[in-house]
Amino acid sequence: MNRFIYSYFSSIIFLVFLIATILSPASTFSKISTDGSKFESSFGFEWPIPGYVNISSYFGRRNSPTAGASSYHSGIDISAPEGTPVIAIGDGIVYFAGWGAGGGYTISIQLTKNQYKLSYCHLSPIMFVSTNQKVIKGQVIGTVGPKNVYGIQNNPYKDSNGNPTNGATTGCHLHFTIKENNVAVDPFNYYD
Repeated sequence: MNRFIYSYFSSIIFLVFLIATILSPASTFSKISTDGSKFESSFGFEWPIPGYVNISSYFGRRNSPTAGASSYHSGIDISAPEGTPVIAIGDGIVYFAGWGAGGGYTISIQLTKNQYKLSYCHLSPIMFVSTNQKVIKGQVIGTVGPKNVYGIQNNPYKDSNGNPTNGATTGCHLHFTIKENNVAVDPFNYYD
């Protein structure tokens, strides 16, 4: 029953996002759009989580925020509430969709026109794509997941109350990684 309710609400969020995307006017933006909704990419990439630009952890060296999290951050963390739609930044093929240990529920995409691999982590377990599926730029692939997840056997990640978390995380956000030739690079190298 809970899965049905969660699926129902995820569908409603998706439809609201789709309608808002179709009806919203295009805007011109430099580094951040005039309405503060995303960064521009000279590479033609979309911003992975439209409407959210607050970066809670940047690429590179950092103090590990929780047990199991790396002190070298392979991507950026974009703060957003649970249920926020997440999109493919370019055309590609999903090569992984499922539980990704420290990344929690993860979708990974190989872009079709270049050597880039993308990972979207800490997503909802209800994903809108599956392994080997083609995706197009701007397509909603999932939503930001909850902090706590249940039913993962031997999940080593826990919050301060001992509840299992969606990978090595302290709260709801999208962890976004770009790999070029299989090496993690700063995503802001691709956003002006």
